[in-house]
Amino acid sequence: MTSAIMTQEDKFIYYILTEDHPYGSKLFYAGSMCYLKKQTYLHYISTDISSTRFWRFTMVPDDSAVTMNVEILLPLEKKVADLLLAISCPHERLKCFLEKLALDSALKAREGQRVLVDLDQHTFPGTIRYIGKLRNPFPSGLCPIYFGVELQEGGVGKGHCDGTYYGTDYFKCKPDCGLFLPCNKLQFVAPPEKSKMKREEKPKAAEDVPVKVGETVGFYVDDGYTRGVAMAVYKEGSNWMVKVCPEEEGTTDVFRDIPMDSVVKEELLSSGVVDTDGGLCTQRKRERSKSPEDGEPRPAALDVNSLVQIDLSPGSCVTGTIRWIGYMLKTQRKMAGIELDEEKGVCDGEWEGVRYFTCPPKRGLFVTLERCQPDRRFQGNDGTFLESFECGGLDTPEVQSNLPPLRDDAAVNLLRGRMRGIQGHCNSCYMDAALFSLFSCTSVMDSMLFKPSLPPDRHIQRILRDKIVNPLRQKGFVAASSVMNLRHQLTEKGQCSSFATSEKDPEEFLNLIMHRILGIEPLLKLQSGKLKEQECFCYQIFMDKQEDLVVPNVQQLVEHSFLSSDLKLVEIPSCFIIQMPRFGKEYKMFSKIIPSLELDITDLLLDSPRECFVCGGVATHECSACFKDKMFADSGLKQYCDSCCRQGTRAASTSPP
Repeated sequence: MTSAIMTQEDKFIYYILTEDHPYGSKLFYAGSMCYLKKQTYLHYISTDISSTRFWRFTMVPDDSAVTMNVEILLPLEKKVADLLLAISCPHERLKCFLEKLALDSALKAREGQRVLVDLDQHTFPGTIRYIGKLRNPFPSGLCPIYFGVELQEGGVGKGHCDGTYYGTDYFKCKPDCGLFLPCNKLQFVAPPEKSKMKREEKPKAAEDVPVKVGETVGFYVDDGYTRGVAMAVYKEGSNWMVKVCPEEEGTTDVFRDIPMDSVVKEELLSSGVVDTDGGLCTQRKRERSKSPEDGEPRPAALDVNSLVQIDLSPGSCVTGTIRWIGYMLKTQRKMAGIELDEEKGVCDGEWEGVRYFTCPPKRGLFVTLERCQPDRRFQGNDGTFLESFECGGLDTPEVQSNLPPLRDDAAVNLLRGRMRGIQGHCNSCYMDAALFSLFSCTSVMDSMLFKPSLPPDRHIQRILRDKIVNPLRQKGFVAASSVMNLRHQLTEKGQCSSFATSEKDPEEFLNLIMHRILGIEPLLKLQSGKLKEQECFCYQIFMDKQEDLVVPNVQQLVEHSFLSSDLKLVEIPSCFIIQMPRFGKEYKMFSKIIPSLELDITDLLLDSPRECFVCGGVATHECSACFKDKMFADSGLKQYCDSCCRQGTRAASTSPP
């Protein structure tokens, strides 16, 4: 691991986590930041590095002390750490750190520079008017750096201020045209004086280049005619070239570089100028929707988060979600940035050095907006499509009568089958699963629905009760629009702007709605060893691979997790919410997990009286070695009284090898 760059002025060394790090009852997400004193750092590196790779760090900004393996950390320069600290979501912070070009652009940004602002899933032009801090530094010496931006053109009136923040004037602009944003919400455009050649070529490109990025073109390969999508237009010497993704290749990660003179635009193909035999031909038969410029509207209004399908070739269709709509550099037609459902894309939301949205690698695709059609999988019973992110074709009416949870056969009959449960949409799977588990068949968390709340938060409580829980219990179905409505409300209340678009851990959802909105006290009190007790709303199971656990039940997983983390429940919880181990698509620790209809937490309680496993007397010792032994593991944790513990120790010492 390389060391951070230190100067005489630096008092601390700063780091960023590259992996999630569980510590006691807490989970520090990848992208969290920490630091240690320079003297401590020098002490660590002056000792034998091979003796330990676990150092003691202080987390930012809560200053809690955590021991971590330095192998999961990367060092930060202070100016980089200040920029990243302004990003509240750890995962977005890590993505920004790993995108070196964008981060370098942010470090080199200057007041007066033009930028593109990501706002409500749209992009608007603006100008940087201020770069600096908005608060006093933390004890770590770090202070978040924000960019004060004046919105222009289509963004006028969509800001939050006139350059004033909490009574302090940082810059001046028209009312509701100013924003203070972290660097990851901006796309930095090169200053004019550094792009003279680009200025000279752009007018010519706009006038003379007939093919634009995202358009469908035709060309000849080995005397055979084929079609494809223009992915880039560039100049090679004095000749213009088109990078094309051919339809016949069957995948979107194969490109061909074709001279501009050798391609034909889609408009010519559609009008019957060219056919596959190379001469004048008949009308193209494949049906496609016309663009607004052609005088006919698209069959459904498409917006950011609309579910769409794109025909790459006859019989080859991809589906995904619109993440961005706007105009790209070098394009004159409105484009759509799509996050595909499968790895059939060409990027991760970044194109030619500009990030328009963020998605996993090979999931991003840019096409002209008119090529997008509503996803037929989400067609309503009346033939209408679920429009935009609100899925307007289906809606869940409010149910204001309070209904009990579903039980036994009634639950099976109502919740089994197609169009049952909570409709997934736009990375909502974890939140949908949490809501379904908490409310469909149990009333243990119904207090959330009726607890008195402050007037600003009552709307969220009403959505949860009347638009999600009661319809689920009455009809067995909740439309995606209801959950999306709740997610938008949580976005406004939380500090993370991606609650309505990104996949969120259930713990994030529970912490926000229970603690910050409804003011509910934490449900769990946990203690690890002799450390101070920790409070939380749910427990995430963490454990290493256990070869003897092939098909475990929930009871076994909880006991193994508590033992490996040296955890105990300080008191009996009123509700014990457990989150199963997290797995990736390519790897699962267990192929199946058997639900435990009852959970015995007797052995998980701190200082609770328990019976001796042998004689039934009052136990005073807990044996972790017995728990790991294959003969005893199936029957749970083992405790012994003083007498049986001594006898077991003597027997073990006298037994033959």
